[in-house]
Amino acid sequence: MGENDTTAEANASEPNPGTTSATQPPVIDGAKLVRERRLNNAKKNWSLFRSDIAAMVGAIVLIFFVLIAIFAPLIAPASMLDVTEQLDVPRYAPPSLAHPLGTDDLGRELWIRILWGARVSILVGVAATVMSMVIGTVMGLAAGHFSGFFGAVVMRIIDFFIVLPSLLLAIVLSSVLERGVFTIVVAIGLTSWASTARIVRSQTLSVESRLYIERARILGAGHRHILFRHMLPAVMPLVLANTTLTVGSAIIAESTLSFLGLGDTSKESWGTILKNSMDISAATSGYWWYVLTPGIAIVLVVLAFTMVGRALEAIINPALRSR
Repeated sequence: MGENDTTAEANASEPNPGTTSATQPPVIDGAKLVRERRLNNAKKNWSLFRSDIAAMVGAIVLIFFVLIAIFAPLIAPASMLDVTEQLDVPRYAPPSLAHPLGTDDLGRELWIRILWGARVSILVGVAATVMSMVIGTVMGLAAGHFSGFFGAVVMRIIDFFIVLPSLLLAIVLSSVLERGVFTIVVAIGLTSWASTARIVRSQTLSVESRLYIERARILGAGHRHILFRHMLPAVMPLVLANTTLTVGSAIIAESTLSFLGLGDTSKESWGTILKNSMDISAATSGYWWYVLTPGIAIVLVVLAFTMVGRALEAIINPALRSR
């Protein structure tokens, strides 16, 4: 009798495999869920972007100019820009089958100069925008997150750069510093970040009022954790959308500085081509293609960046999309 009781107790104490597997909660892979959610969001955003005809046209134009800028040495070697090798080419030749975009005052093909000019103009525009976005994001996060004296000082610095004409300051910096592509990048990047900082600050103030930020503070999170784990991911979509809009402005600023003779004259850029056409009075002398070709290139790239940026902004902000 005692032996049977012992056996019954042992059997009762052992868990039933069938009931255990049914009562245990399923194991959830959090990282997998996050990846799936991000993938679904990416597919949804791409579908919205693809449905915008203007954005797709702008993206195709940008891809075209980026490709010709990358493969310019293969399409037209740099030797084709050498004046000594173009002695038999007529100068001021209008557009034709032999000269698709015409020639300049030295007999160089304008389509070759446009190819090589795209490398400098797009590179300067993107690099200056990246510098502007980094500075603007840091200053905007600081102005929106920190309060008191430090936040007020940062805000006054932002207001100062907003009031100060950015092009005038860029001209001063380009005149003082050594001329070159890097100087133009620095001049544009240091003078065009204030508007981004204001946008980031407003978004930061909005995120600061959310409950999960307050919960993070209560749990002991410091400024670094809140800024880099919560604030920065929240403002990055807006920053990326604003980046595409700022690149166009940076390209116009580079062309303006080169047109004023403050760029690197040893490098081909669209602004340099316009500067050369102005030096020979191409517009009043009947050489319209000399002025029109780089001008159309600038307009196309800036317009393409603007269309893509507007589409990204509408995707990030549903209120704009509903309008």
